[in-house]
Amino acid sequence: MALSDSVTTCLSQPVHYAICKLGFEKKDTYDINNILSGNGEVCWQAVTEHVCYLESDQSVDYIKSIRSLGPVCESVNVHFKSLTKEQFIIQYASWLHWTNCTEVFLEVFDVLQYTQTTEVALGLMKLTSCLERALGDVYLLKGNDCPFLLRDLLASKQLAVIFGQAVMNVLRIFIGSPYGLNLRNVLWHGFASPQEIPAKYCAMLLFLTAGLGQLLQTYLLQNKCILLHRPYVIFVSLEELDVFPDLNNETLSIAEELVKLSSFVLKTMLPFWIAALTAFKQSRYADSVILLLPQLEVGLRLLFTTTNKCPNRLLTAESSAFYTTFDEMLAKHLDNNEVNQLPVVLEEPAMEFLWDFLNHQEGPRVRDRLSHGEINLEAFPREVANQIVAFAITLLCRFSDENMFSLKEHTVIKPLMNCASCYQSRFHPISRLKKQVLECMKSIHLWSGLPTVSEEQVQTIKGLEENAEASTLILMISEITSQLVQYMPQNCCSSDDPINSVLTERLLTELCDTRVCTLYSPRPVLEIVVILRKISTQCHQVSEQVIAGAEVRYTQWVNKTLRSRQRHNYLRMLNSIKFLSPVLRLILILITVEVVSVHAVCKKNPFDYQQYLKKHQDQLEVYRSSHCTNTVKHLL
Repeated sequence: MALSDSVTTCLSQPVHYAICKLGFEKKDTYDINNILSGNGEVCWQAVTEHVCYLESDQSVDYIKSIRSLGPVCESVNVHFKSLTKEQFIIQYASWLHWTNCTEVFLEVFDVLQYTQTTEVALGLMKLTSCLERALGDVYLLKGNDCPFLLRDLLASKQLAVIFGQAVMNVLRIFIGSPYGLNLRNVLWHGFASPQEIPAKYCAMLLFLTAGLGQLLQTYLLQNKCILLHRPYVIFVSLEELDVFPDLNNETLSIAEELVKLSSFVLKTMLPFWIAALTAFKQSRYADSVILLLPQLEVGLRLLFTTTNKCPNRLLTAESSAFYTTFDEMLAKHLDNNEVNQLPVVLEEPAMEFLWDFLNHQEGPRVRDRLSHGEINLEAFPREVANQIVAFAITLLCRFSDENMFSLKEHTVIKPLMNCASCYQSRFHPISRLKKQVLECMKSIHLWSGLPTVSEEQVQTIKGLEENAEASTLILMISEITSQLVQYMPQNCCSSDDPINSVLTERLLTELCDTRVCTLYSPRPVLEIVVILRKISTQCHQVSEQVIAGAEVRYTQWVNKTLRSRQRHNYLRMLNSIKFLSPVLRLILILITVEVVSVHAVCKKNPFDYQQYLKKHQDQLEVYRSSHCTNTVKHLL
């Protein structure tokens, strides 16, 4: 029997007890009128009196507090079930506006009417995400640099000043503390199955959010201030995220079959997978990804704990230990400094995809941004969801029995597998450098189409040839290119003109297409890449300045609005462009050759990097420093 069949829960015994049993131990009923005033406001004192404290240091006693709040949560849940949608909107909607996503909370109310376990879990994940974002906006009323982690946000003095410490303690019992129910982390990290999340806790958080809105309104009126909402993160350049072909209903139907049979899926989590695929079919792309990301994490955690022989790490950690999350699973080494075996099992393309979409700072960082409420859920792009779902399907195929051969070889599945097997990082610093180089080359290529005055008029300007810096650059080009020719591909260079514009584009394209393993790049490589990216940026800035300056000056030349000195400088600039273009193209070639060669040396033996530096110190200084681009700026 596969391990995925034998696992019945990912909650450790203490965590399972806290979430599934502790809040149900007190059987007495609680009157909703004790915490709800006649005009619908939350009586916070009646809620906070259920928070218990340790005698030793007056910190929250989470066990006793959860037990005491259990009947209160049930009373709130029953109360919401007794309301129609219209009644709920009249009584509570205005108190939810402070979150800037009222519709999400109204959806949660709808879900609570039917108590569908999967939908309750989804609603709770969306609720905690939006609540965290809203609390961050409130934090900025009193402080700067909002904490990234929810637990730090809830423990901040800034929120305690606005809402009161007792209120914040209530929230920490439900979310944000590993000592409490910790519902947000348990769900977002894929530890809880649908049936393990009581609906009454979702109802209680909805109730508390409305209560926070009431407290905040009072604070804003008393202090005469306005709550501003930070703008959402918008995914730009979606074409860069285009990895897999567009998924159709046939592919999704096959995926539903794979889910039921793949060893990558824990059977207790099967409803989440089905709900994720259904949401994608229904064009609910944010819901689909929110449901799927925790399941990718738990599936990878299953592989991680199996391959690294640490099965106990499959369960939620206690407050005294760490969860096994994406961060650790994607790392090169385990916490005991042994080599992580998951990359061996997943292989490089899959690891690079995960790093690109989840971790790299310049990537979409989908999980972080969704879980922390940084993305407008209603505008979540299909393009991003398509990539996550398609990648998940490839993992379902890879980790399934051989008797599923017919499904794996299906005509709609094979293209997905092919794309996954040849994936190369797009958001690693090396990949971004390659992109910068090619964009800069395109910019320089535009120089040939710039409007210009006649050659005879340009030739009338004397003196530039005698410029010492220009002579130095020309000599430098000759020396460096003579050394480079022997290493360039034959179809990408010419002995007469090794940096001909057409040949340079071909060479740069070929160099940038060279596969470079970016996974766990050595520190020396990353340090060099930082420098090279700055130089590439400078080159691009120079190119854009040339284009803008040449177009403006030409227009002024035609309109005869240039003074004598300006005309002289304009013609001098046109003359400069003749050799500035080769200079910039040469720098781009050197940048690309450098990153490929240094990476190759470091991958083979990191110690050799120091020897590499000594051997090529003079050449590196030419383009590691910004001498070339500064000289170009001076000439312009």
